[in-house]
Amino acid sequence: MKFAIIADIHANLEAFQVVLEDIKLQKCTHTACLGDVVGYNANPKECLDIVRNLGIPCVKGNHDEYCSGNTPLDGFNPAAAEAVNWTRQQLNEEDRQWLRELKYLRMVTSFSIVHATLDGPQRWGYVFDKLAAAASFTYQNTAVCFFGHTHVPVAFMRDSVVRGGTYSKFKVEPGKKYFINVGAVGQPRDNNPKAAYVVYDMDEGTIELRRLEYDIAAAQKKIRSAGLPERLAERLAYGR
Repeated sequence: MKFAIIADIHANLEAFQVVLEDIKLQKCTHTACLGDVVGYNANPKECLDIVRNLGIPCVKGNHDEYCSGNTPLDGFNPAAAEAVNWTRQQLNEEDRQWLRELKYLRMVTSFSIVHATLDGPQRWGYVFDKLAAAASFTYQNTAVCFFGHTHVPVAFMRDSVVRGGTYSKFKVEPGKKYFINVGAVGQPRDNNPKAAYVVYDMDEGTIELRRLEYDIAAAQKKIRSAGLPERLAERLAYGR
């Protein structure tokens, strides 16, 4: 069994299509999504339709939650808030209902998936360091859990202590727990503009981070044509 783990598509159809093609090339048998299908970029409906049609396990991200409701956007920065308001107008009621019904946490075969944290998945906390990862490990009941939200790929491992760092490919060792950020398909923030996702080969016990070039200029053009904030277009080129 070979899983593609995708997260933070953020309505970036150009990046998503390239990732989907690579998933086929890697001969993945299954796919799971860690949320934030929508938000920021210019193709929320198209990306949401793809995820829905794939029928894959998916958890709710903060943008999925806010774009499917009418909650005030007090905690959002102005560019993100503008994108949420715009996205709300692009989705129909069926789309919004599907997003609202997503769970915050799911089990997928023998691993778990969450958008943000395990200690408070609905509070949308960020895990950038070992201290924050330790809080989630306390609630982790599987050897492997994948998360997103920060758009920064990093792997945390706990045996007697919590360790963390960047990764490209590693083997899952028995008796240890792993809390792994798979990076972002649609808006990377680790100073690398290439789309990111993970291949989890459960037979081999390996986790591999994949980075892929896509047509950034096309995605930027759509953002500008939609009248979304210029910052959302610019940041794609720099991966931050």
